Amino acid sequence: MKIEKTKITSYLNSSISVISREESFFQSPFHSHPELELVYIKESYGKRIIGNSVASFESGDMVFLGSDIPHVWLNDEIYYQQTNNLKAKAIVIYFNKELFGPAFYELKEAHKINALFNNGIRGLSIDGKTNKKIAKKLEKLVDKKNFEIIIGLFEILSILSESTDLTFVNNEAYSPIKDQNTNDRLSAVFIYLKENYKQDISLIEIAKIANLTPTSFCRVFKLKAKKSFVEYLNEVRIANACKFLMETDMGISEIAYECGFKTASNFNRIFKKSTATTPKEYKKNAEN
Repeated sequence: MKIEKTKITSYLNSSISVISREESFFQSPFHSHPELELVYIKESYGKRIIGNSVASFESGDMVFLGSDIPHVWLNDEIYYQQTNNLKAKAIVIYFNKELFGPAFYELKEAHKINALFNNGIRGLSIDGKTNKKIAKKLEKLVDKKNFEIIIGLFEILSILSESTDLTFVNNEAYSPIKDQNTNDRLSAVFIYLKENYKQDISLIEIAKIANLTPTSFCRVFKLKAKKSFVEYLNEVRIANACKFLMETDMGISEIAYECGFKTASNFNRIFKKSTATTPKEYKKNAEN
């Protein structure tokens, strides 16, 4: 499944748009665009792909996306059958970052908005009280017109920039590592894993790259990545497997070995644990 590059604002002839969608199933392809996007799923369920992340979604799911991050919402198979009365409903805001002008981003008061937009490149899932608060504002914003839409967008961005209910959709493996400490000894590890995930990587080998003992490496790595080295490496491999499944005609076993798994059965087990679906089902959904 290839990424379809689009430009929403040119298509809609507006730098900001609020759209209420109601369909039998979500029909947008796997795509990316320079506009930032806020998606609120009112009714529906299935799998969403954002960057290299694959996760389930259901009613209430809310995500903020930065510029040019590829994404798609895929409903479960039952939605594609004509014998049901299911609906896929969502409210979506698209807006161009240039809407506010360069002078706006130079303001001290816009610092948190800048941070929000930068973090949005990895995708942000919105939960808790923030989710409920913004959902209410989006319901009202659908009926607004002209300058009222801009005011509503500002209110939403202000809430998001101050919220602690945001979590990254994509992990560090697929985003630039931004660390104030340029001497961070784990930076070389992340780069090495990204480039060598296909290889058989031992704990002793990776610890040497960080110039740490295996015991110290495990402790430091888990503190930094919030997960064990093996869990992280598997995430890197599974995310790359998703790309092969979407973009190539390679077989399941071939992809397993290409992504560093020694056996197809081990690949299938870890893939399902990570994505809640099998590689075969994932590929079928992508093709549909």
